[in-house]
Formats: sequence, C-alpha cells, structure tokens
Amino acid sequence: MTAGVRALVTAVGAVTPCGLDAASTWDAVVAGRSGIREFEAVDVSDLAVAVGGEVRGFDPLMHVSRSDSRRLDPHALYAIAAANEAMQGFSPISPDRFGITVATGSGAVTLTQNAARALDEQGPRRIPPGVVVYGGPDAAAAYLSQKYDARGSSVGLSATCASATVALGEALRTIRHGYADAVLVVGADDCLNRVNLAVNSTLGALAPGFADAPSQASRPFDRHRSGFVMSAGAVALLVESEEHAARRGASALGEIAGYGVSSDAHHPTAPRPDGRGAIFAMRSALDDAQLSVGAIDEVNAHGTGTPLNDAMEARALREVFGESLGAVPITSTKSTTGHLLGAAGALEAAVSLLGMRDNVIPPTINLDDPEFPDLDVVAHEARQSPVSVILTNSFGFGGHNASLLLRTL
Repeated sequence: MTAGVRALVTAVGAVTPCGLDAASTWDAVVAGRSGIREFEAVDVSDLAVAVGGEVRGFDPLMHVSRSDSRRLDPHALYAIAAANEAMQGFSPISPDRFGITVATGSGAVTLTQNAARALDEQGPRRIPPGVVVYGGPDAAAAYLSQKYDARGSSVGLSATCASATVALGEALRTIRHGYADAVLVVGADDCLNRVNLAVNSTLGALAPGFADAPSQASRPFDRHRSGFVMSAGAVALLVESEEHAARRGASALGEIAGYGVSSDAHHPTAPRPDGRGAIFAMRSALDDAQLSVGAIDEVNAHGTGTPLNDAMEARALREVFGESLGAVPITSTKSTTGHLLGAAGALEAAVSLLGMRDNVIPPTINLDDPEFPDLDVVAHEARQSPVSVILTNSFGFGGHNASLLLRTL
C-alpha cells in the first residue's frame, strides 16, 4: 500500500428520476421534490405496483450514435450519459493508470429479455448479434473505456443494491494501494420492466398502489411504509488520488476516507434481523478511516422503506452509535428518488458530497409517523448544518452490506 494516498471525488454526473444531470437531481433531492410518478413506459395494469422512478425526457442521441442507441441497454445509455457529465474536462495523466468500473445490480435486463422474446416469437435469426457484446454487465465499462481511452482495469461489478458502494470502496483500495491514479465509478440500473416489477411485487418488496399519490409511496422509517419504490438511472463519480488531482489542478468535492464490506450469509432476500453484517460494515468503515462515531455529522441511511430493512438498519445504528445515536442526523434520500438498485450507492454518495459542499442535510419526505423515535431522521424539510463527515450505507438482496465514510478536505 502507498502510504498516505487519499482518494478524492473530483466530479459527479447523474441521470435520475429527479433530473437529467447532477445539478437538477441535487436541487430536487434537497427540496424534497419527488421523482416518483405513475408508470408511463411500462404496462402495470395487471400488477400490484403502480408507481416508480422512471427517467423522463432522456435523449440517448445526445450521448451516443443512433446505431449505439439501438444496440445498448437503457442502463448502459444512462451510464454513458452520467459518465459524460463527470468526465467533462478530465484527461488522465497516464491512460494506463485510469480504470473504469460500472456497478449494476442486474445489467442489461431489457436487452436480454427482448432477445428472448425475439427468439421465441421470430426464431434464432432475429436475435440481434450485438446481444453477445452488449448483454453483459461489463458492456458499459467496455464502451466507456474505449471512449475515454482508459487502459487500466475496466469491469462490471455486481452486489445487488450494494453494487455502487462496493465499487466506490474498491476504487478507494485501488488508488490507496497504488494500482491506479483515477477510477471512474458508475452505478447504473434499469429494471423497470414487467418481469422485474412482477417478481419484486410478488416478493412483497415493492410498495403497492399509490396511483393517486405517487410521491407518497416511498416512506423510509415511517410506521406505514409498505415497500420500496423501484427507480432507474445512473450516477458517475470520478475518483482520483490526491496527487493526480493536484497535478491537473482539479478541486475535489470530498474524500472517500473509509470502506467496510460484509455478507450476512443468512437469506436470499431478508436481512439478518440482528443487523450483524451491517454493523460489521459500518464499524469496518470507521476503522478504515480511523474515525470514531463522534466524528460523524450525518448518516445517509440505506432506508428503503421496507419493513424488514428499516428495522434492521435502525437496530444496527443503535449498536454502532450507542447513546450518541440521537445526536446524529439521519436521512434517506430514497424517499425522494426511489431506489436505484445497483446505482443507489453512487447516487447517495454523490448526494452526500454535494450536501457537504452546501452544508445541508436533505430531507426524508413522507415521514409522517416515525416508527423509530430514537432516530433523529431529518423529516420533510432539509436541515442547514455544517457537515464534514458522512456515513453512507448500502444493503442488498443476497446479504450484501457496504458502508463508506466520506469527509471534506
């Protein structure tokens, strides 16, 4: 490991239900302006779920050629657009030491589902040959590596809803150990299709109904929460060593100071009720950053709005913070954005960094009847407060747990 190497986030980009760039997404999140609406692009007339976080007004031709817009899965198109924003003005000093990681929970599901339908309905000759190239979870990473001449590691990474947080943590380790000068991390997912919505609805994971009040569907930590709201989109963060950023004269939004990761080894979908894996991830991130809980100014919770996840996270936070928990503001921005699945951790890291920049904690909207009154959840409206250190959590199906410590310089 290279002693004293710090990993800085120097740029972000976003395509979300709340906006087609990072600035508009941040404005919506801090204002508590929901991106959840009734579905327009997906027929859910026979499903229990009625609302979600669709990306609206997105024109792929602003980012790729017409032929590529047809070949690539929607999640990859969002990834490319978010990456383009984060990469504005960036040129690596050494392309051989510049890597790209695209984190995704499910990858090219629309592309592969459409190919399966074409096979069944029209025969094997009607399957687009590009499926073999663009149907994998690494497709967007490979595309971006070619576009930006990134000659270091380019990979697709999946850990369900913890994917992007794991990718950011691994970028920290990569830079800290001297394997790269810069890593572009992009979280991207689009599972807003009938198959994925039906399966998650059948599992009881999605909030049913709310067609008459879509913005009220995502209710983290509220007693009347009934499931998460699925969203689509992508968020990119450019992570550089402090030296590399200084050599090119770049300013930084903040530092990735600590990373913790674990597995529950418990259940395919349900978290461990005792929160052991989440506790380990949070404590590992603190140890990695050499910080105590007293240094933390805010927690950006995973906070999905599912009964089991919110209860587990509340229990884990009590264990980690002890008697000081009530003094730490907590937010769940999924109340506004919905759950971007494998991209969620990237979005929440970006939002945390922008909150540190502006000294504001975004609100948890729809928190009308808090189930966990010992948690200081910032409800309804943003809170102006100096924020220097943030703990952000991501937990996922399969028992994946990951936590990051972000801090100002």
